Amino acid sequence: MAPSKVATKPKPKTAKSSSTAGKASQGFSAEEKAAARDRVRELKAEAAKADGKLELLAAIARMQEPDRAIAKKVHALITAAAPALAPKTWYGMPAYAKDGNIICYFQNAGKFKVRYQTLGFSDKAKIDDGAMWPIQYALSKLTPSEEAKITALVKKAVR
Repeated sequence: MAPSKVATKPKPKTAKSSSTAGKASQGFSAEEKAAARDRVRELKAEAAKADGKLELLAAIARMQEPDRAIAKKVHALITAAAPALAPKTWYGMPAYAKDGNIICYFQNAGKFKVRYQTLGFSDKAKIDDGAMWPIQYALSKLTPSEEAKITALVKKAVR
């Protein structure tokens, strides 16, 4: 008697999308990997009850100019406008939290090699304005006008 053959079902072929066909994934950039490492360090520091203000000031000190000067001024504006916000770092960026939730953060231009600094607000910030509003603001320099806008936004965010 001949051995019986068991029919096997052929594996279906998967089609590659035209946008990824023949291209290897580039993965995360060096800057994104560094930000992820910063976040891991921050979580460990939080677990060890590290001082968030010291971490934030150290992050600002590591910035190149003009990022450092703008970050120092933004820090002063935010702490004056909302002293209840807890300074800390978030993905290596200066950030400010309320009840453990990030309210706003400062991203220096050098971090991701872009042409301007950014002041951003999380979904926990109460800056809603109708059905659509900005949550990030580009900063190329700070004049009294921009300083007043930042102060008003931060006060609104924590109300």
